Amino acid sequence: MRFAPQPVFDAQTSGGSAEFGDLPEWDLTDLYASPDAPELKRDLDWLEQACANFAADYQGKLGDLDADGFLNAVHRHEKIENIAGRIMSFAGLRYYQLTTDSSRTKFLSDTQEKITNYTTPLVFFTLELNRLDDSVLDGFFAANSDLARYKPAFDRIRAMKPYQLSDEMEKFLHDLGVVGDAWERLFDETIAGLEFDIDGDALSIEATLNFLTDPDRAKRQAAAEELARVFGRNIRTFARVHNTQSKEKEIMDRWRGMPTAQTGRHLSNDVEPEVVEALRDAVVAAYPKLSHRYYNLKRKWLGLDVMQVWDRNAPLPMEDPKTVSWPDARAMVMNAYGDFDPRMAEIAEPFFDKGWIDAGVKPGKAPGAFAHPTVTDVHPYVMLNYLGKPRDVMTLAHELGHGVHQVLAAGQGEMLSSTPLTLAETASVFGEMLTFRRMLDNAKTQAERKILLAGKVEDMINTVVRQIAFYDFECKLHAARRNGELTPEDINLLWMSVQAESLGEAFEYMEGYETFWAYIPHFVHSPFYVYAYAFGDGLVNALYAVYQEQPEGFQEKYFDMLKAGGSKHHKALLAPFGLDATDPKFWDKGLSMISGFIDELEAMED
Repeated sequence: MRFAPQPVFDAQTSGGSAEFGDLPEWDLTDLYASPDAPELKRDLDWLEQACANFAADYQGKLGDLDADGFLNAVHRHEKIENIAGRIMSFAGLRYYQLTTDSSRTKFLSDTQEKITNYTTPLVFFTLELNRLDDSVLDGFFAANSDLARYKPAFDRIRAMKPYQLSDEMEKFLHDLGVVGDAWERLFDETIAGLEFDIDGDALSIEATLNFLTDPDRAKRQAAAEELARVFGRNIRTFARVHNTQSKEKEIMDRWRGMPTAQTGRHLSNDVEPEVVEALRDAVVAAYPKLSHRYYNLKRKWLGLDVMQVWDRNAPLPMEDPKTVSWPDARAMVMNAYGDFDPRMAEIAEPFFDKGWIDAGVKPGKAPGAFAHPTVTDVHPYVMLNYLGKPRDVMTLAHELGHGVHQVLAAGQGEMLSSTPLTLAETASVFGEMLTFRRMLDNAKTQAERKILLAGKVEDMINTVVRQIAFYDFECKLHAARRNGELTPEDINLLWMSVQAESLGEAFEYMEGYETFWAYIPHFVHSPFYVYAYAFGDGLVNALYAVYQEQPEGFQEKYFDMLKAGGSKHHKALLAPFGLDATDPKFWDKGLSMISGFIDELEAMED
């Protein structure tokens, strides 16, 4: 059971500082007015007592309940999840706004410890649930239709049954969770506190990464070399974080008897390992016709014999370097959403007007972007680091898609609203596709169309190829750690082994690039999360093809899918569209859309 919904950072965002209009900031008062708000103390006190009462009423007694009694227990547990999630959302969002503020760090840490202590008595619930015979639960579901709607949640819990430890050991691991959280905070604070010297200016990591998309090649090179210098200076800290967390995971996996390091992620994603491997294999097999082919095109456009890594995200020579103001970015995304369905724009509107987006780049703010669902009776919050790049507009479309999805799924309640990560990227990538297609349709010249197509291909390569390369890196990292401590040099070699394979022969790799694994937050916050991006992109490409071929009634089916949240398996969610991700050929459909865009770009060269 989850007690604190966690944001997952989207690392493929740019950074820096500039003026783009009136950028919104979060208003967290819908959660709590302040850290010393009386409502926060009231909820903490209630939570402590509610957890104790729940354990007293139900521990050792689940098997004695009837269906109505069990439904009452579920409702009480959901209320506990709601209050704990509200508290942790408030503490976490305040922290991400300013990760270098020691008072916010302390508040988050103290709050996490309290939540962990209060909820430890509830560990019994899933343990006893998994000891019930299937016939008992089947009888509950048959007797009470309100309870039967929770079956998907219980199925996911019971999927962990073969890997469940003793009650005492599960309580120990629950309490130990705060230690793993501390390593995550060390990573966050280290990243946020790094300073990079560009032309005498001390910049954050976001500002420095932003230079990798600068039209001036010398500035891109300077930024890449400065990133390498600072990462290298801190590489032992990053290696320690990765060694510790991967070892902790190996210990837990070994005690639970999980066959692979990826098993836990597949279970939480409610996706079969063979589906993920089919996706991975399809993408790797497509490297030559996707990334290798595109980067050779880009190399020619840039007039280079060979590209350096700082050229990977360089703007095209014919690209207009002007930035996009915040009002223009808002209009682009909202118009695309509204053209698809006015309801989608209506759901997105409050994010801009009610303090649900924190958009500006600020010292100490967490890098990247995310949409955080909070709890089902509040609303999501979106974090950006907006700098007016076209990719930043797409990031807005992406995160707003998450937000719309989370709003629609909230009606499922705490246990069923959370969508498995493989499907959690569906609405976000679909939002990007809507925005891109609208911009492409409005292109006035062939050159403008070429720029848009190239930008989309780069984004898709970052979403599919780059993320599967990340997944392979993680697989290699965790496998290698099982054989002993990894030096920074060991991790560097693993990183480079996947980079050359995925990017192709168009590149040379500067000294220091081997350390660029260090800043990717997914590896620390959510191991093996990254394949969800490729899953989502392939899924959306297939969905969009259905939309183009059969637009009649598509919107209703799409909204029904988002409203379902985590109440259905991906096979059931995709069935109304005539799609099946368990079909090995499914992924080729999505990859063929990317390949088709590259075909069009190559044809423009003739």
